[in-house]
Order: sequence, then C-alpha cells, then structure tokens
Amino acid sequence: MSNLKKVLIAALLLGLVGMGGFAYYVYNHIFVPNTAFNNAEAHIYIPTNASFSEVMEDLSPLLIDSSTFVTVANKKEYPSNIKSGHFIIKKGMNNNEIVNAIRTGNVPILIKFNNQERLENLAGSLSNQIETDSLSLLNAFKEPSFLKEKKFNLDNALAMYIPNTYEVYWNVSAEDFRNKMFTEYQNFWNAGRVGKAKKLNLTEAEVISLAAIVQKETAKIDERERVAGVYINRLKKGMLLQADPTVIYAKKLLDNDFNQQIKRVLYKDLELDSPYNTYKYIGLPPGPITMPDISSIDAVLNYKKHDYLFFVADVSNFGYHKFAKTLAQHNRNKQEYVRWLSKQKVNR
Repeated sequence: MSNLKKVLIAALLLGLVGMGGFAYYVYNHIFVPNTAFNNAEAHIYIPTNASFSEVMEDLSPLLIDSSTFVTVANKKEYPSNIKSGHFIIKKGMNNNEIVNAIRTGNVPILIKFNNQERLENLAGSLSNQIETDSLSLLNAFKEPSFLKEKKFNLDNALAMYIPNTYEVYWNVSAEDFRNKMFTEYQNFWNAGRVGKAKKLNLTEAEVISLAAIVQKETAKIDERERVAGVYINRLKKGMLLQADPTVIYAKKLLDNDFNQQIKRVLYKDLELDSPYNTYKYIGLPPGPITMPDISSIDAVLNYKKHDYLFFVADVSNFGYHKFAKTLAQHNRNKQEYVRWLSKQKVNR
C-alpha cells in the first residue's frame, strides 16, 4: 500500500471518528432527556423582564445537566428572547424541547377568590396567585375612568367580581385581569338573572349588596332563600333592614380596622352614623359588605315568598335561624338567643 493510500485511509478514519464525536456531542446536548424530577411534569414561573441568569436560577434544580441546556439555549438564541409566564416541563424532555416549552408554551393557571370584604382584600388575595402586585391590582380596580365607564363607583365596585374559579395567564396585567372580570360579570348577568333583578326593582349591584347581607347572616345554603325573603319583605314595606352584619361592617369601616373580630353587636353600635348602618338608614347600604357566593346572589333572585319579617339565631339548631312574622314573637325568640350569649359570656 502506497503512502498516499495510507494517508487517505488515516484521514478518513479520523474524519469518521470526528463525525462520530460530533454526532455524540449533538445527541448528548440536544436529544438526551435532561429532566431531574420524578413527577410527570414541573412548573416554572418566569417573571416579566427576567434575565437568563434568573431563569436558570429557577430552572437548574429541574435539570440533570445545566451546562448542556445553556449551550442549546444559546444556540437557539433564547437568552435574547425570554418570555414571561407559567410554563410546564414534562419529565423526559430534552434540552431542545425544554427551550421550546419555555419560549412559546405560556400555560394559563386557575385562580379563585371568594368572600373578600374589600377591594384591598381581593387585591391581596390575587397577588398571591398571579404575578401582578396588590397595589397595581388595587389601582386598576379603583381607576375612576374605568368605574365611570362601567357604571360603578368606589362603594359598589366589589360587586363586579363574582366569586368563582377562573382561567387566566399568570403574567396577566392588572388592567387585563380587571377587564376580564368585567366580561365575566356580564356573562354572569344573563337575561334570566337580569329579568329577575328587574322584577325586584333592583339593579345588579343592589342584588349583590343584598346577597352580601344574606351571605353574612347564614352559612347554610338551604336557608339563604328564606333569609333573602325576609329582607325583600322589609324592602317592600319600607322598613329598616336592621341587619347586624351591616353594623359590624360600619364599625370596621369607621375604626379603619377590618381585622377586628365582632361576635356580638351592642346597642351603642346601632347608633353608629354610617350609611352602612341599616338600623339607622333605610334601604340597602351603598355597596356590598362582602363578596357573596353565587348561591347567595341566586338566593336573592329566587327568594322564598313568605310573611316573615324577623329572624334570630336558633340556639337549638346551630347555624340556622328562628323566623317570626310579628315583633312579639321575634322578641321571645331573641330573648332566648340573648340568654344563650350571656351564658356563653360572649360580650363582643
């Protein structure tokens, strides 16, 4: 064999070895699974304007080999095209698949909220579920131009947020979230519900204000239509609603302390000068005293027709109430409840 042939064969063998090495390098970096977790999938949340190093800080614990991922990410120019959001990485994904997942696979999340007393509480609850901070949310909720356009005000703006579970993007802006909730509000108030509200001569927001009182009065869903019926009867007769939960709300508002626990309304509380004090001012309060469940809203719209005008807690059947048609009957029921409170030493 001539020297030339030997050189050519050697060069060919070296080329094959080099190609094999390159193929192994490519395969090892791109196509080998690179997930270090045992669950079927892992979730990663990438903040708005995150740097590549910040992404890697969260992603590295999920990877077997971070260095090979960085190589592939750089080749695919991911560091200059980072997207914020919630992304899912599935077990067994390779580096190429992982980059694709966190670049284009922003997956919505489910958020839920209920029974918040104020917009401040709602904003705080939501900020624990999505990226947007509570102050940005609160500012969006209270934006004057938005409230005016949608025919709300600061007193009844809470009525726009119907408690439920919703699908949103984790990195949704405060304004986009608020706008979505208004769309959900419109969807909730379908023709059937709007028609029932009109028959009650109440606006949608007023129905929710009344539902909030019902919500606070009873935790028993099967009793809510009956409680709603009492308040509807009082409204029709032009009577004061005399709802203890509104007095409690008034006190919290006047004290600027919504963390205080009030289990018993005192006679002096009934004199509080607040539009939320339904012992002092006739009609509904200016806005909801809490965020009522859908069951409470529908309880108002489908209130039970009866002749009851009064009710008080039933100490023989906790959670439920005793109803009365006359003040004399109510006072007898009330005395039983007051004696029980005193026996339990509930002073506040």
